[in-house]
Amino acid sequence: MKLSQFIYDLPKDLIAKYPAVNRDDSRLMVLHKETGKIEHKGFKDVINYFKENDLFVFNNTRVFPARLKGIKEKTGANIEVFLLRELNKKQRLWDVLVSPARKIRIGNKLYFGDAETLVAEVIDNTTSRVRTLRFLFDGEYEEFRQTLKDLGETPLPAFIGREAEPEDAERYQTVFAKYEGAVAAPTAGLHFSKILLKKFEIKGIKTESITLHVGLGNFRTINVEDLTKHKMDNEQIYVSEKATEVINNAKQNKQKICAVGTTVVRTLESTATVTGISKPFEGWTNKFIYPPYDFLIPDAMITNFHLPKSIPLISACAFGGYKQTLKAYETAIKEGYKFGTYGDAMLII
Repeated sequence: MKLSQFIYDLPKDLIAKYPAVNRDDSRLMVLHKETGKIEHKGFKDVINYFKENDLFVFNNTRVFPARLKGIKEKTGANIEVFLLRELNKKQRLWDVLVSPARKIRIGNKLYFGDAETLVAEVIDNTTSRVRTLRFLFDGEYEEFRQTLKDLGETPLPAFIGREAEPEDAERYQTVFAKYEGAVAAPTAGLHFSKILLKKFEIKGIKTESITLHVGLGNFRTINVEDLTKHKMDNEQIYVSEKATEVINNAKQNKQKICAVGTTVVRTLESTATVTGISKPFEGWTNKFIYPPYDFLIPDAMITNFHLPKSIPLISACAFGGYKQTLKAYETAIKEGYKFGTYGDAMLII
């Protein structure tokens, strides 16, 4: 498949700037992948499509306040640093996105916070946009990480078109977030409230979690037309032995397995055997799922409405079928569904 096949016209006013008042108040489109049938529901209705002992798999990663604002030495020019990945704890090395990247050179010093609370030195140009920084910090590691948190802002995607506000610190985090390490939220999980999860429990619908720390791989721009030539960045994943037991039991008992988000789909498929058995894993994945693709573990998927040419859109099309999913997107635009991180949801079954 070609990248140009995933272009569609998205009116800017359909990109959600803010989340729904309550997490589960968002709209839900249901796409039946066998027939192409589309239903329009509220997100709370998702429970009606599953029965006792069906399984929902969530991504329990926790978002780190990864956006830092500072100035460049000598010129005092404003710069923005987006923390991507910690490379070395002892040396305080991080891979980061820097904006504007063209003004930042190896050897430059960057200052963050009042009275130079934190200083970093650029030591490498990894790509045209990514830089490697060494933070010059003499204190203990825990103090260093706390300083990053204190100075950092909630890393809302740029396409939302606004600065992060205090409420985003809580709303750009799932209610089941546990292990810190993501620089972007697993957005499909944002629709779940504690009340809805309690209703799942009462109905006997099971839940389990895996971890994928969302990094640059999930939102990097694809620069090749031939999708087979796109290389995903590595993202850290963890699937426990307990999770694999629950997943495999559901599979063996022919219970429906719903992956909540493209990150869960990628993790499940990265750690599955060729016979469709989930296995424990701790490490990294660079799996890129695009049509056509035969899924081994999930039977259903919840996902947001994603932007044109984006990796999550391509993965959603692989699960729902290319033509059917893009047709559903046309319907979503006509019906005024909200797109993006804080937008509405789609259930593909």
